[in-house]
Amino acid sequence: MSKCLLCNSNFRRQINYERIFSFAKPKEKFACSDCLQKFTKKRGLVCSGCNKEINKKELCSDCVIWQQKYSGNLLDNKAIYQYNEAFHDLMVQYKRYGDYVLSHVLAELVNSLPQADYYVPIPSSPSHLRKRGFETISSIYQNLVPLTDLLVKADTEKAQGEKNRQERLLTKQTFSAIRNKNVRGKILLLDDIYTTGRTLYHARDALLEAYPNCKINSFTISR
Repeated sequence: MSKCLLCNSNFRRQINYERIFSFAKPKEKFACSDCLQKFTKKRGLVCSGCNKEINKKELCSDCVIWQQKYSGNLLDNKAIYQYNEAFHDLMVQYKRYGDYVLSHVLAELVNSLPQADYYVPIPSSPSHLRKRGFETISSIYQNLVPLTDLLVKADTEKAQGEKNRQERLLTKQTFSAIRNKNVRGKILLLDDIYTTGRTLYHARDALLEAYPNCKINSFTISR
């Protein structure tokens, strides 16, 4: 029996006979099926720039802004889940209250990641790192792929989660790149939520300044 980290109930893991006979190491479970069903995967039409669910095959309003600002060079973000109430509650507990064990649940939600030469997590600012005591994004992905730290984030007056849409879009650059002359190829930025895209585009801007020949895309669990 296992204990769900979300509802604290005991649950029995389902037996996957295909994995048993392939001798693959079983993936550890941290949430029960009832809780996992509350997270809604994306279906149907999605924005080609950020994976937001939309009604028509076109760019969402956020990506129209980025398309104009970056002359059509969109980030191409991939996301798995809709941002719903269950995801909001999980992130409040994880980031606002610093509940580290929930990083295991977030990692469990990630089935696979796009291929890249470097997986670069979005870092915390120094004040948030001191407050929580751990890197929120690295903690999610650290057991899924090898991570490469190429970004540093400066402190801001308010966290992105405390800003409204307009404040997010007007946020000034807070990232700087760690220069490593050996970096070349494809970089995948890793984050938890894509809201307006401001954070990820700033992160790409910083990396492109240091590594102009790299191809940079991004992945978030939710959009």
